[in-house]
Amino acid sequence: MDLPPRLEKQRTALLVIDLQERFRDLIDGMAGGVAQCSRLARFCDRLSIPVVLTEQYPAGLGRTLPELKAVLPKGVTPLEKTTFSCGGDEGFRKAMAGLKREQWVLCGIETHVCVYQTALDLLRDGRQVALAADAVSSRRPRDREIALARMRDLGAQVMSTEMVLFEILRQAGTDDFRGVAAILKE
Repeated sequence: MDLPPRLEKQRTALLVIDLQERFRDLIDGMAGGVAQCSRLARFCDRLSIPVVLTEQYPAGLGRTLPELKAVLPKGVTPLEKTTFSCGGDEGFRKAMAGLKREQWVLCGIETHVCVYQTALDLLRDGRQVALAADAVSSRRPRDREIALARMRDLGAQVMSTEMVLFEILRQAGTDDFRGVAAILKE
């Protein structure tokens, strides 16, 4: 079995998908998923790992949740899209090309629609995909579970947020580790 490379700070980007107001009361476990997305975003900000944010049809579905928007790195502006896959959106493809990152950590909603289709397109493009499983959700838990299994079958790495954080860090005692220690304790 060929193992994927470990996630590395210099090769990784975080993609936060469609955590918008209209979904707040519709998504199973939304508060917990948002908390883990927030944790990922703050970790990436401290380590200068790029963060990309998308919004699905914000005119109808609202903007990014304010509590998440408040913790995103300065300068992160949402990429508006109408395609389910971020990979189908020209703005995202341009942002991805500009970042030159091969490893993408995905979080957001809905696991079986936008997250799944984005993961599929990134994998087809030769990118490494890690899913923060505790930071993705759907309206129905069964849809989330099926999507996670399908993405794992296709070659995506299904991990917890904490697994992602510690894999990127690799070791304790470094400046990076000390800079995110409070986030690790959450």
